[in-house]
Amino acid sequence: MGRGRAITIGLLAGAFLVLLGGVALAAGDATGAATQGLPLGEGEQLVDRVLHNEAGLNLLWLILGAAMVVFMQAGFALVETGFCRAKHAAHVVMTNFAIFGLGMIGFFSVGFALMFGGASAPIIGFVEPLGRLVGPEGWGLFGTKGFFLSGDAYSVSILAFFMYQTAFMDTTATIPTGSMAERWKFSSFTIWGLFCGALYYPLYGAWVWGGGWLSQLGNTMSLGHGVVDFAGSGVVHAMGGMAALMGALLLGPRIGKFSADGKPRAMPGHHIPMAMLGTFILLFGWFGFNAASTFAASDLRFTVAAVNTMIAAGFGATSAMFIMWAKFGKPDPSMSANGMLAGLVAITAPCAFVQPWAAALIGTIAGGLVIAAVLFVERVMKIDDPVGAIAVHGVNGLFGVLAVGIFADGTYGDGWNGVAGGVAGLLYGDTGQFMAQLASVATILVFGLGFSGLFFFIQKKVMGLRSKEEDEIGGLDLPEMGVEAYPEFTGAFSAQA
Repeated sequence: MGRGRAITIGLLAGAFLVLLGGVALAAGDATGAATQGLPLGEGEQLVDRVLHNEAGLNLLWLILGAAMVVFMQAGFALVETGFCRAKHAAHVVMTNFAIFGLGMIGFFSVGFALMFGGASAPIIGFVEPLGRLVGPEGWGLFGTKGFFLSGDAYSVSILAFFMYQTAFMDTTATIPTGSMAERWKFSSFTIWGLFCGALYYPLYGAWVWGGGWLSQLGNTMSLGHGVVDFAGSGVVHAMGGMAALMGALLLGPRIGKFSADGKPRAMPGHHIPMAMLGTFILLFGWFGFNAASTFAASDLRFTVAAVNTMIAAGFGATSAMFIMWAKFGKPDPSMSANGMLAGLVAITAPCAFVQPWAAALIGTIAGGLVIAAVLFVERVMKIDDPVGAIAVHGVNGLFGVLAVGIFADGTYGDGWNGVAGGVAGLLYGDTGQFMAQLASVATILVFGLGFSGLFFFIQKKVMGLRSKEEDEIGGLDLPEMGVEAYPEFTGAFSAQA
């Protein structure tokens, strides 16, 4: 009886698998065999429905990815606020909150058109380009169409892409809020948000993602596929890190950060669990950051990007933890969190082009690199960065750009930037790709440091960058925000009661 039941179940299971196979074959040939025998009009309608559904799925993928990246703002807010002192908590979290609207207004009004309003802009769903890039063929600088999302930019595909790119831009804009925390005058900060969204982020972005001259180095100078940055180690993170460096340098250190002989003093954050929670939120959002950068759910390479993201994050956190443990005798939760973030930043550019072993190595290197960079910035450069933003985003963003030119294995990217064949790095025989990535690093250093430095220098001269000394000492919450994050710490809560 038992044997007969087993045979029956096996036959039913086999029939079910055959049925599934038939359904799969029919679906896979939806534009061909599925239309055979239908009147011409009905066959065309079926093809249109299939293509429409695929486009809808891809646009949904992009919108969901954008929503995940927007949620990363919550992660940044928790990380930066937790790593800062309690008396500035409302001020720090407000900068992370306000940057979303400020940056978006700048990007909506001006930035998106400059970055993607050119003929070579690789935007999903473009049938006709918005315009052409200003500059000679192959050496374009910026676009000129799509301001305020007007004209041809008013379409479902371009609006979806705008939403996704706005989330990326806000990541760049929020990075300096960490390095300049606890002494950045809020009125000055608001101008940065508008400037970053309108000019700072879009211009370099146009050169790499908008079809500009860096992306075309493969065609103009035979350097691999031109600059390749899958999800923004350079475009987003390194550019944010350059602004974080120049802003912190021109702003100066927090009062009491360095002793008379120049030695740095510890200024511990007030809420490490908050910062660790923010790190996990950033990890979650990063899957939208990297995997959704395929711009289409039908591009199955998103699985490689997602898994490599997870691997680099884990190896980065663990690497930093053990290095700190060995060097200072304690695993250090804050540096372990920055190790995870460093691994995520470093894998962002190469995530779709490298094998898992390379992702593990990239994360491991990033975990050590962030520690070395934090110590160098603080002890050698004498720059005060309360959250380690320069090391996490700036240094590891540059490393991520170079990692493409080293570890890309040539299995993906055929046709990228108009160049045939997969993207391959030094380890797989393409020296030209590494040279293109070096050109990107050099451009980020020159343009990123120069443009942000000029902005902060002018702002410092015209309206000032720094909060009042007495406000910084007492805490920026009440004088600049009109509210304290923790009123009971100062006795205000008791006085009101």
